Amino acid sequence: MPSSSEEIVSAGESSEIEEAVASLTMSSNKILLTSSDGESFEIDEAVARKFLIIVHMMEDNCAGEAIPLENVTGDILSKIIEYAKMHVNEPSEEDEDEEAKKNLDSWDAKFMEKLDLETIFKIILAANYLNFEGLLGFASQTVADYIKDKTPEEVREIFNIENDFTPEEEEEIRKENAWTFNE
Repeated sequence: MPSSSEEIVSAGESSEIEEAVASLTMSSNKILLTSSDGESFEIDEAVARKFLIIVHMMEDNCAGEAIPLENVTGDILSKIIEYAKMHVNEPSEEDEDEEAKKNLDSWDAKFMEKLDLETIFKIILAANYLNFEGLLGFASQTVADYIKDKTPEEVREIFNIENDFTPEEEEEIRKENAWTFNE
């Protein structure tokens, strides 16, 4: 007869319990990241797994005591970690929880709204370095939406690009591509 601390568990329930315990154990593992400016961030392994560069380091046993991220500053890394934490359990494409998807989309929009364009560019570079595809795509789309319907002059100003066309060259380009200009 089982003692009071033991439970009788069927074979099917046993594997479900083991999976749940393994999941809890995995999510409680901590990973230490160090930014290029020396800031340290201790995050759950589940969050770190959003960054494919770290996944590969862990698989190759290259993830020692602290993982140095030489191309990401602490300020940017903190924002990326904030985003990753919100997306660690994001609903899949097949998931029918529309409310959860709406809430996450709303949070994403607010997250980007509070950032200036220069910070978004830094996030894009860092997300690319970390191989964090979800954030890379979302931040890139944010910039694309921002410059949509802007004139070439406005885009040059946003990106600090010098116009190196002569007036004649620019006129020729405008003639060849008249269909793209809404003038």
